[in-house]
Amino acid sequence: MEIVYRLANGLGRTALWGLGLDVRWTGLEHLPETGPVLLASTHVSYPDFIFIERAAIEKLRYVRFMTRHDVWNPPLVGPLMDGMQHIPVNREAPVHAYLRAQTLLEQGEAVGGFPEAGISYSFTVRPLMRGFVSLAQQTGAPVVPLAVWGTQRLFSVGEPDPPPDLTRRRRVDLAFGTPLYVGAGDDLTERTHELGHAMTELLEGLQQLPHHRPRPGEVATWYPAHLGGQAPTRQRARGLDVVPFNAVTPSWGPDLDAYA
Repeated sequence: MEIVYRLANGLGRTALWGLGLDVRWTGLEHLPETGPVLLASTHVSYPDFIFIERAAIEKLRYVRFMTRHDVWNPPLVGPLMDGMQHIPVNREAPVHAYLRAQTLLEQGEAVGGFPEAGISYSFTVRPLMRGFVSLAQQTGAPVVPLAVWGTQRLFSVGEPDPPPDLTRRRRVDLAFGTPLYVGAGDDLTERTHELGHAMTELLEGLQQLPHHRPRPGEVATWYPAHLGGQAPTRQRARGLDVVPFNAVTPSWGPDLDAYA
């Protein structure tokens, strides 16, 4: 039943092996082996979903990712994305993606995505959409916060945008957090703030691991400014990030005055 996804996973593992990447994760016990679940991940690079699925398959979960609808445009890609039951998201008409995700959750699937609705130029958790928390409220599915780090050195955004870096033997880490459950009467904005704080804690925990810190004196445009790197500050990132107007303004992370 998952022949397309199995093929994609095989290709992904071959690519990871070819680059000699050291991919590790913690907290995978928070991902249930069966039943509906939402994976709400930080977004620091274009290939983040590959690493999330690499960890999830250890629990035999095939994650249905919500992703930009234009990914379906290249020839042959659309049928593959459909075969893996991924969900196209059109920001101008997001209701289709929401309803498709709701249906998959009601069928007991794992649905994943990036509630920041884009890659963060500052490598901090930027404003979040309420959709993940709303889906959890509608379906009863837990939201598992998730952080990915190390992938930003492979292929990400920047000022200017850097080309892909295929340096071998890089380290990539993922951290799965404690599930968040949303009750019928819960305020969606308040619970989204909780999700933002959880994602930030997980992300900064990874960023401060010794093997991810820049070397002394190194110019690290791939490392957040508030931790000593040279990535755009949150204030500067506000002019670079394309954030939907109805996203929840952060109460999490550094330099909250940037959003005042």
